[in-house]
Amino acid sequence: MGIREFPGGAPRGKGSATGMRRSPDVSPRRLSDISPQLRQLRLLAVDEAIKEELRGSRSVEDLTLSGGGGGGAPAGLSSIEERILRITGYYGYQPWAASCRREERPRDGPAPAEAPAGAAGPEAGRGGRPCCRCSGPRLRKLGWGLAVALGVCASWAGATQLAKRTFRTFDAPFTLAWFASSWNCLFFPLYYAGLACRAPERPSVQQRYRECCRFFGGNGLTLKVFFTKAAPFGVLWTLTNYLYLHAIKKINTTDASVLFCCNKAFVFLLSWIVLRDRFMGVRIVAAILAIAGIVMMTYADGFHSHSVIGIALVVGSASMSALYKVLFKLLLGSAKFGEAALFLSVLGVFNLLFVSCVPVVLYFTRIEYWSPFSTIPWGSLCGFSVLLLTFNVVLNFGIAVTYPTLMSLGIVLSVPVNAVVDHYTTNIVFNGVRVIAIVIIGLGFLLLLLPEEWDVWLVKLLTRLKVRKKEEPAEGGGDLGSGPQNRRRARPSFAR
Repeated sequence: MGIREFPGGAPRGKGSATGMRRSPDVSPRRLSDISPQLRQLRLLAVDEAIKEELRGSRSVEDLTLSGGGGGGAPAGLSSIEERILRITGYYGYQPWAASCRREERPRDGPAPAEAPAGAAGPEAGRGGRPCCRCSGPRLRKLGWGLAVALGVCASWAGATQLAKRTFRTFDAPFTLAWFASSWNCLFFPLYYAGLACRAPERPSVQQRYRECCRFFGGNGLTLKVFFTKAAPFGVLWTLTNYLYLHAIKKINTTDASVLFCCNKAFVFLLSWIVLRDRFMGVRIVAAILAIAGIVMMTYADGFHSHSVIGIALVVGSASMSALYKVLFKLLLGSAKFGEAALFLSVLGVFNLLFVSCVPVVLYFTRIEYWSPFSTIPWGSLCGFSVLLLTFNVVLNFGIAVTYPTLMSLGIVLSVPVNAVVDHYTTNIVFNGVRVIAIVIIGLGFLLLLLPEEWDVWLVKLLTRLKVRKKEEPAEGGGDLGSGPQNRRRARPSFAR
């Protein structure tokens, strides 16, 4: 074999040269020539299985070289270079490749079966590529999300349409808002009934009530907490419902439902100012679109006093809803399902005890007057209350089975439902300005549903698409290059 020189180095002894096994295709290099591989080696996390394989890969010749060798150079230097070259893949030895494949297979799902050697088609060369499949829990969550979104859409659109029809015979929006808000007392009983059906060990009502009362503080639900933490939210809740119902009397349900979608933009603006939430340019754009849609919706009817008052009432209702959500997060933080159910039931109790006097005053002052009592449409009032209660139950507890974004889509879907109903039941005119305003507000609402890391996900998606486009031409070129050679090799086998 003789003496072989490293590039740019001094000759080594014969004993040192013969002790190393080298690949016949490549010549050895110094450590300075493989500096990129060494930098990767520093960041490489080698587990115990790889260490065992590396120990097993040491040959008798390596052990001999580490103990001593001939030549003028130290024998341990050749052994170290030999091992580093082997670890970095210079001799084609990559023990971590097999372990990485073993670790990645359970996470990505089983790899498809390899195609036979003579199989044709584009998938023959891609047998080892894992396929992306949606897991069962994720599909189940998406299915529940679709059901919850349809439930939110149906209950919100149905409540809006039924309230519009109720006002034909019962012109009392505040009384209707008070009557529907009183049904919030059923939140905690419904929650406990669902918990008792699902839990194997049924907790007592008092025990569950005490656990949920910790949400209000260490002393629980005291009289002071009731008036300082529950009463303000009860007022905001009643005002939100009253302003929305009063607006339905003056404008059509399509305009009212689409304008109420602006509450998402108001929540972002208040959270940015009060809660110091993260600034996001796309949400600022969504808020600008919402404001532009409000102005265009006002212009759609020619700035008549009737429509302007109705639009102002809906915008006020959306503002009260946004203020309720931001103050809840500021003063109370986040709540679990039982705590949220108890809090909403407390709001219903507050509405029954302290707001019941307002409808009585409005009745005797003839601001909201109905007579006789036999003409009250109890069916419409109870139907509206049930639909509104269903809407709030699904919106507050639907997060247990699906994603919050899918639930919010139900509010946007109620806009086209109300538009179809208004088209056949009222004299609404869908001119160009109204349609553009509806589209702009809907687009702003959808932009507000984007997660905070949407730009990072978008960059990752574009990077994957670019890598996949680069891989496809390379694979296609390899298939074209190998095809003629295979055909040329196959011709002599047919010749006789």
